Amino acid sequence: MRKWSLQTTIVILVCFVVILALLVTNLLVSQKIAGYAEGIQAEKAKNIARVVSRSPHVVEALTGQRDPSTIQDFANHILSGTDVQFVVVMDMEGLRKSHPDPEKIGEPFVGGDENRVLQGEEYTSVAQGTLGLSLRSFSPIFDPNGQQVGAVAVGITLAEVESAIAEGRMTVFLGIGLGGVVGLVGAWVLARRIRRILYGLEPTEIAKLLEERNVMLQSVREGVMAVNTDGVVTLVNEEAIRLFRQAGVEESVLGKHIQDLVPHSELLKVLVTGKARYDQEQHLRGVSVLVNSVPWLVNGVNVGAVATFRDMTEMKLMAEQLSGVKLYAEALRAQSHEFMNKMHVVLGMIHIGFYDKLKQYIQDITNNQQSEMGHVMSKIKDPVIAGFLLGKLAHARERGIDLTLMSDSFLPELNRSELTHEMITIAGNLLTNAFEAVEEQKERRVEILCLVEDGLLHIDVWDSGSGIPEEMKEQILEKGFSTKGEEDRGIGLFLVSRSVEQLGGRIKLESNRESGTRFTVEIPLVGDEVKE
Repeated sequence: MRKWSLQTTIVILVCFVVILALLVTNLLVSQKIAGYAEGIQAEKAKNIARVVSRSPHVVEALTGQRDPSTIQDFANHILSGTDVQFVVVMDMEGLRKSHPDPEKIGEPFVGGDENRVLQGEEYTSVAQGTLGLSLRSFSPIFDPNGQQVGAVAVGITLAEVESAIAEGRMTVFLGIGLGGVVGLVGAWVLARRIRRILYGLEPTEIAKLLEERNVMLQSVREGVMAVNTDGVVTLVNEEAIRLFRQAGVEESVLGKHIQDLVPHSELLKVLVTGKARYDQEQHLRGVSVLVNSVPWLVNGVNVGAVATFRDMTEMKLMAEQLSGVKLYAEALRAQSHEFMNKMHVVLGMIHIGFYDKLKQYIQDITNNQQSEMGHVMSKIKDPVIAGFLLGKLAHARERGIDLTLMSDSFLPELNRSELTHEMITIAGNLLTNAFEAVEEQKERRVEILCLVEDGLLHIDVWDSGSGIPEEMKEQILEKGFSTKGEEDRGIGLFLVSRSVEQLGGRIKLESNRESGTRFTVEIPLVGDEVKE
């Protein structure tokens, strides 16, 4: 069985409520209108009866001062000017002195409800007479001395009373019908508007989306937080709560202003500018996080901002692992390629039969390999960095570049893995940049110096390239800037600059067309960061 849509449900519900309210209103108002209409008719009959009872013509005719026949003329005159059924004047014996049917004049009044008026009482009643069932108003007639000389009865047929009541009810029914139409249209408009607000989704679909959103928010490894236009936190997932607790924030962050939680938050900048900000490092009460912040747009209107962030410590551990894997893979690939080339030479010499020269060739290869490895290992005592430089040497030979580890180099083994990682980042990106600089040159030479002296770690990389233009030297370390002007470049030197800054060091650039480019990095060593 298919369930009703949200729009149909709203229309039916609103229409039901409107119709029920109108029916109850009709029940209450109809009774009031019926009583009101009947009261108006009774009041009209009573007023006419009083006018007739106080008329001098009627009083004088009943006291013998005027011809009694004038009562009929006067009653007909009143009858013709009003919407009543009859005006009957009677004497104290209950005999009619006037009647719409002249033949009934002189006959007793019919209905049995006239006795009280003959005793001087004024009242209204409903009774059956010669003209049918009618609403009657009785009023006594007194002479100037206060002596009752007769009575008058004014009647209105109940059909007229019912007609007045029906007319009032028709007005109510018309109002009910109009109200029902207005309610139906209003319900339809309301349902359409709610449907647009909900993007045409049904309640079950909304509930499913909410469940999926909650699962997605809690499953991601990044902290997720959203704020409204006032900067108040409206959404946060479990990972964000964990990072806040790690930073010492134990209370609930929902409903708090972002400024109270994270001073100078990137979210505040996004709220002001409406522009996304990516890969921004920020300190969360002592915890370093990498933040991506984007504006929260609804139909093109900025209604807040959303940030995703992750602990920098975790990211650095991942980067160390990835860097190590990449370096090892690069070294293996270069050495494998170099080994295959040498094997091709060996195979060719075997086919030709130059066995004596083959023996000498293999001895030369072995001596060169051992000499290179011995040179690096004698200068670089840290095995990770030594392996890294051996890989770079093989990679340089593959690209036809003469890479030299300067004889002045000497690097003891490092005690801190973070320093090792940062040094590989610095040296690796400087060498990659140098390789690219000499790629199109006739002389392809690159030199690297690694030295610990006077409490400073020195890393010096020189290349024989064409140099860096003077106007670009100020921008060369900025993220995304590249002398080649290509997209997705300009990252390596930016990473170098950031690593040097984190280690409290400094970087110096010397470059011109004649002497090439030299990057010099100096990093202060604190405590026992190197082994003696």
